[in-house]
Amino acid sequence: MDSATCYRAVLARDKRYDGRFFTAVLTTGIFCRPICPARPPKEENCRFMPSAAAAQAAGFRPCLRCRPELSPNYPGWHGTSATVTKALRYISDGFLNDNNIPELAERLGIGERHLRRLFHKHMGTSPQKLALSRRLLMAKQLLTESSLSITQIAHAAGFQSLRRFNDALQHNFRLSPSDIRKNSRSVEKATDLTLKLDYSPPYDWQHIINYLTPRATPGVEQVTTDSYSRSFQLNGQMGSFTVSPTSTQENTLSVTIRTENIISIPLILSRIRHIFDLDTNIAVVNRHLLTQPILTKAITKSPGIRIIGAWDPFELTIRAILGQQVTVAAATTLTGRLAQRHGLSCESSHTNLTTIFPTPEILAEADLSGLGITGSRIKAIGHLASTLKNDPLFFQHPTNLPDFITHMRTLPGIGPWTANYVAMRAMGESDAFPSADLVLQKKLQKKGEQRPTAKYLEKISEDWRPWRAYAAMHLWASPE
Repeated sequence: MDSATCYRAVLARDKRYDGRFFTAVLTTGIFCRPICPARPPKEENCRFMPSAAAAQAAGFRPCLRCRPELSPNYPGWHGTSATVTKALRYISDGFLNDNNIPELAERLGIGERHLRRLFHKHMGTSPQKLALSRRLLMAKQLLTESSLSITQIAHAAGFQSLRRFNDALQHNFRLSPSDIRKNSRSVEKATDLTLKLDYSPPYDWQHIINYLTPRATPGVEQVTTDSYSRSFQLNGQMGSFTVSPTSTQENTLSVTIRTENIISIPLILSRIRHIFDLDTNIAVVNRHLLTQPILTKAITKSPGIRIIGAWDPFELTIRAILGQQVTVAAATTLTGRLAQRHGLSCESSHTNLTTIFPTPEILAEADLSGLGITGSRIKAIGHLASTLKNDPLFFQHPTNLPDFITHMRTLPGIGPWTANYVAMRAMGESDAFPSADLVLQKKLQKKGEQRPTAKYLEKISEDWRPWRAYAAMHLWASPE
């Protein structure tokens, strides 16, 4: 985007550009979102940055009015570099809190030098500075919206000590933690942590609820018309969360987290953002897919449809195995039986959240007979669980979509449909496409003609790349 376009978006406070760039103001040393309510600066005093991290690296501090920490996380180039997309997921999960850049590059399957080059090209800064920016903006949000102590916030944001936390805030924001909290709204002391998560409109909350409701695992998940809740276990500690929409004017979801595992908050929030697909520049996706006549009607009717993600790849793969060649309702029943028999009991303020989904270690030794699961699927689940028990990073080894599909298909009982479904929902692969899906084939069947084959769907979907997963979501949601 050129500077003139950016400045017009600032003058219009255009929400479509929120998260695509940040305005650094030379006269104040502050950087803002395009939607900042403050009086727009003169154009000659503006510098437009591709990310909040780039603005902070250039010496600018975040605006206290528009709060850049609430901006959607997607970069303006979203979709042009799958490697950077995966790297950002790792950074959001807190990978660089305990690991270094060479280890991140190794996890991505590329060299360290190439990783740095990609970040400077697409993000305008280095991976380390972007990770620091994420920590600082996370800390600012927690100071503003939560009643956690400053020490708890320092650890939750990924800082190794309170001193480093204070120094980083002073250096980057020119404020102390107490100064930021003094300027924030008052917060009540509470055991629950409630925060707001931004997204770029349009956003179809009703579609998400319609999709999740019949698939919610009893005891593990609870879905109502205006909320989604689930239990979880991270680093040996249990917890739960609830997500609900806020005012449509705010373009945010409200999330309430209940956990004593403070250091896992960034990972929890990252997973929630993934489930609800909050970091996608949906306007870019729609602009491309609307050029395809087959999809035009569906996208025009429901432009806010997203890819509904999943909390955990292992759990979703189990669900996908149980859902092979049966109805959604039957798969939900089987998954609920499995969780009830082999899951861990948990306590939650939600009476319907009673169970933690069983771990690979549990299911690797579990007796699944008598649950109504076929023998072949029992073997597939047992093999998957044993694989994850011996190799917890199994899902992280492939560095691209084709490798992930091949990697998954080495497991017994995992075919192209299951591998693509897991890639799409659990791994956030926007180009995954389960062409063997019977519903997709029926949706694309022309009147009086035979149902199209998976090979035919693969052929016509070539023009939908790299957003084939979004096309699948639209087709699934479209009326018969």
